[in-house]
Amino acid sequence: MIDKLQKKGISQAAVWQRIKKYKWIYLMLMPALIYFIVFRVTAIIGMKLAFYDYKIVGENTFVGLKYFKMLFETPAFWNILKNTLLISSIKIFLIFPFPVIFALLLNEVGRTKFGKFVQVVSYMPHFLSWVIIAGIWIDAFSQGGMVSSLMEMLGIEYKNLMVDKDAIIPILTGSEMWRSVGWDSIIYLSAILGISKELYDAAAIDGAGRWKMVRHIILPALAIPMVTVLILNVGFIMSAGLDQILNFSNDAVLSRIDIIDTYVYRIGLVNTQYSFATAASLFKGVIGTILILLTNFISKKLTGSGAW
Repeated sequence: MIDKLQKKGISQAAVWQRIKKYKWIYLMLMPALIYFIVFRVTAIIGMKLAFYDYKIVGENTFVGLKYFKMLFETPAFWNILKNTLLISSIKIFLIFPFPVIFALLLNEVGRTKFGKFVQVVSYMPHFLSWVIIAGIWIDAFSQGGMVSSLMEMLGIEYKNLMVDKDAIIPILTGSEMWRSVGWDSIIYLSAILGISKELYDAAAIDGAGRWKMVRHIILPALAIPMVTVLILNVGFIMSAGLDQILNFSNDAVLSRIDIIDTYVYRIGLVNTQYSFATAASLFKGVIGTILILLTNFISKKLTGSGAW
C-alpha cells in the first residue's frame, strides 16, 4: 500500500501520517490479517509435505513427485475432478447472474418497508451453517416433509430425492442459491446506490424509460464489480464447497458429488495419508491460482479492467 501511495506522489511521511490518522480503522483489520497469516500463509509452508514421505517419528524422506504420480494414476481421481469442476461451474456461472438480478429488483422496490423486509429475509440464510441448512432441506425432502406433501397434493408418487443421483446436484444448486443470492447481492446493490441521482435526472429529461436507465446507467456501473467477483470466483473453481457436500452426501449419491476437498478429507484425516492428501490439495491450489491469473489477464484484454 505504501509503495502505491508513493508512486502517486505521496511522501512516506504523509503515508505514515495517514496511517496514524486512521489507526483505528487499520486495527479493525487485524483479526482478518491474523486469520489469513495463521491459517493461509503459514499453511503454504506445510505444502512441502507433498514432496516428502511423512513419518511421525524420524525425518521425512524427500520423494519428489511420487504422490502426484499416485494421484494422477488413481482411477477415482478423474471422476472426483469431473465432479468438482461440474459443481463449481454450476455455482460460479449458473448462479452468478441471480445476485445481480436480485439487486436490480431490490433497487426497483426502493427503501420501502417491503423492500427492507425482503432484504433482511434474504440475508438470513447466509448466517446459517451448512449443518442447519442441510437439516432443513433433508427434512423438507423426507417422507412427510414439505416437498413430499406438495408431491402428494399434485398426485405425484413420493420419491426421496436426497438419494437420487440425478436430483442431488440440482438440490445442491438450489440450496446454494437460497443461502447466497441475497447476501451476494449486497455488493451490487451498494454499487447501484452509489450512482449519482443527476444521471437519472438527465436520462429522464432525455426521455429514457426505466429499462433504458437500467441498461445504460445501472448495468455499466455494475460491470467492474461483476468482473471482479467473477475473477475471484473462478479462482475457487477447484473448491466446490466441502461443508455443503459433507452435509448433503450419503452412500447413494457419493459417487456423483464426491469432490477434491472431500477426497482430501477422507485420505488425509480419516486414512492418515498426509503426504498424498497434501499433493491433492496442492494440485487444487495451483490450478486455482493459474485460473485467477488467466481470468484477470483475459478480463483486462477484453474490458480494460480486472481485479487488480
